[in-house]
Amino acid sequence: MDLQFPRPSFTLCSKSDPPFLRAEMSWKKIALFALVAALIGGFFLSGLGQLFTLETLKANHRQLAAAYAQHRLAVTAVFLAIYIAQAALSLPGAAVLSLAAGALFGLARGMVVVNIGATTGATLAFLFARYLFREPVARKLGGPRLEKLNRELEREGMSYLLFLRLVPVFPFFLINLGAALTAIPLRTFFIGTLVGIVPGSLVFVNAGASLATIQTVSDVTSPRVLGSFTLLGLFALVPAIYDKIKKGNGGMSPG
Repeated sequence: MDLQFPRPSFTLCSKSDPPFLRAEMSWKKIALFALVAALIGGFFLSGLGQLFTLETLKANHRQLAAAYAQHRLAVTAVFLAIYIAQAALSLPGAAVLSLAAGALFGLARGMVVVNIGATTGATLAFLFARYLFREPVARKLGGPRLEKLNRELEREGMSYLLFLRLVPVFPFFLINLGAALTAIPLRTFFIGTLVGIVPGSLVFVNAGASLATIQTVSDVTSPRVLGSFTLLGLFALVPAIYDKIKKGNGGMSPG
């Protein structure tokens, strides 16, 4: 007699996610994990990280600007591909790339390139992490508390994500990976990232347009700028806080 065991009823993916995210093909997951690990390891072992420094950018600014003047489309495409790869693999160098976008493309075009690159890369990192790790985490942590968290994120995920993106305390790559382990919908993650990174991108791209005046990357983010980002993040939480207050008052009898 064949024995059949019930499958777990909990999941960390959203019903709106693409079907391949719910597929159980362990060999493909192993292959994908090995590929991503090899790419990340190759980046650090090859010393490519030394190229993503402010010093390197300033030393090669004229050559890059000349190349862009002659081959605008090709340079833009290569830059965009590099930015997407950096964000997707959670590699260091995003701040320098954003400065480079401002130095090469100017404020308006640089903003477009950075937002497309960062949002696309973040979404790829989100998909990688959700595909690879959602089931082990669900088996380990699944239960009423996790289900409650998932329901909350499906309702108010946009507010929470905007808060995390706007407040500079939370690393970009950790938000990508952490969100993937919850039930926040892919659409919410994409839109929240696209909108939430605009203020930070604006600051760095605008600073890159005046590259010669920057001595260190930390010069770009003054305490006043960081405080403004924090206030924007808190403002993004207003809908979620209002919803909780409204539900709390709804449970109280008048008088």
